[in-house]
Amino acid sequence: MKLFIKFDINTICSLYLKQNLEQNNVNFTTLGFGEIEIEDNLDAEALDNLKTKLAPCGFEVVENQKSVLVQKIKDAIIELVFMDDSNNYKSSVFLAEKLNHSYGYLSNVFSEVTYSSIENFIILQKIERAKQLIIINEMSLTEIAFLLNYSSVAHLSTQFKNTTGITPSAFQRIIKKRRENLK
Repeated sequence: MKLFIKFDINTICSLYLKQNLEQNNVNFTTLGFGEIEIEDNLDAEALDNLKTKLAPCGFEVVENQKSVLVQKIKDAIIELVFMDDSNNYKSSVFLAEKLNHSYGYLSNVFSEVTYSSIENFIILQKIERAKQLIIINEMSLTEIAFLLNYSSVAHLSTQFKNTTGITPSAFQRIIKKRRENLK
């Protein structure tokens, strides 16, 4: 039997984090995606233990202020890209309003810490979302392009190919072939 499972990565991350914090008897309050406030002071050993438990699934405690801001930028971009009405927002305005900094400042900090641009990160996230939507197979490429705020399917296809090395249509064919082989 083959099942296709649709999931929300934000929910999975939040549940995993909650479970690990509770197992380690850490009292906390969730402030936002990727941001918690620990109600008790953790000693260095307890903090190291927590970091070690979270690391295998890719969780990392961010301690440098610029790195914290970059993580907030990444979280906001992911939130924007995965919104169903994301094409109602211009990314620069969304980030500036959400993070209470000018877009120019956010862009400079992001580039300084990651050696890449916010625009490149947005493209990567949009392509990941496009791949997810293609796999789910509920929307046409035209609908996906519109949802992700591309001016056309051709624009989506160009960025998809530049990022993945194949076109969205080729990706669709690969997914279809894999499903047929699994039957």
